[in-house]
Amino acid sequence: MSPGRILIVRLGAMGDILHALPAAASFRASAPGGHIAWIAHPRWRDLLDGNPVVDEFIPFDRSSIASVTAAWKAMRRAPFDAVIDFQGLTQSALVAFAARGGKRFGFHYSLVRETPAALFYHEHCKTQAAHVVEMNLDLARLAGADQRRLEAPLPQGRPEGRLPEGRFVLASPLAGWVSKQWPLEYYTRLARRLRHELGAALVVNGAPAQEAALRGVEDAEVHISSVAGLIYATRRATAVLGLDSGPLHLAAALGIPAVALFGPTDPARNGPWGESVTVLRLPAAETTYAREARIHPSMRELHPDMVFEALRHRLGEGRP
Repeated sequence: MSPGRILIVRLGAMGDILHALPAAASFRASAPGGHIAWIAHPRWRDLLDGNPVVDEFIPFDRSSIASVTAAWKAMRRAPFDAVIDFQGLTQSALVAFAARGGKRFGFHYSLVRETPAALFYHEHCKTQAAHVVEMNLDLARLAGADQRRLEAPLPQGRPEGRLPEGRFVLASPLAGWVSKQWPLEYYTRLARRLRHELGAALVVNGAPAQEAALRGVEDAEVHISSVAGLIYATRRATAVLGLDSGPLHLAAALGIPAVALFGPTDPARNGPWGESVTVLRLPAAETTYAREARIHPSMRELHPDMVFEALRHRLGEGRP
């Protein structure tokens, strides 16, 4: 039986929240009249506040005493039937522990990112699933979601800044760890081929602090936005060029044709969920998950011509 009031603990980041949305959709389908609360960092409000499968967004910023106090009060206002920690960190487990009432669910000791987290759960999910979305769905089922949904519902977003009238490829070159990024000079070469051979613009998106670096990508249009603006721009894009980061997973969640560039991380576990994405990764790429201050060599070896051909194919499948 699906619980009536549940609390989802997934504090961040964007891609991880997107990978947990199918689990939230499963709870909604299992108990349409239930109450689903989600606690996360305030920067992800645009993904969750107004989301059709989330009734209550609880912002939590551990660096702010006021935010921690407000989150504590929100989690203690009424008892929850179930509290599910999809993150598996000691911090997220402590947040789950702070909630009023309810049985706490999380991953098995062998699957959590920090072993002490599992000490705070009443029930543990020991899934054999390969992809994190499937892992989250198995955890949701343990917590009472008897319906299984694969979609990741999202708000509509809002327009911010100018976007091309015609076809365009949207990219977020500076998203995620530096080791997972693609060299900026490659984007310039790609932008020229897209414009000259396919009549499509390359739009590089980022936060205000990234604008100066993004303007170094020649022949591309710069789009500065919040998360809500990124959602809107992604919905408008003909195709998306993504890294192993939130903007790629956003495109996959929306079903937008995309090309994903992978190097030091494994797409089998953390890759985009859905069939709209072509993943490019060299066979010799080493899976390290290393957060380094330099671009991983396997990302540099993904030649712009290879990426262009993959995008040519995806643009052929995209919207006119």
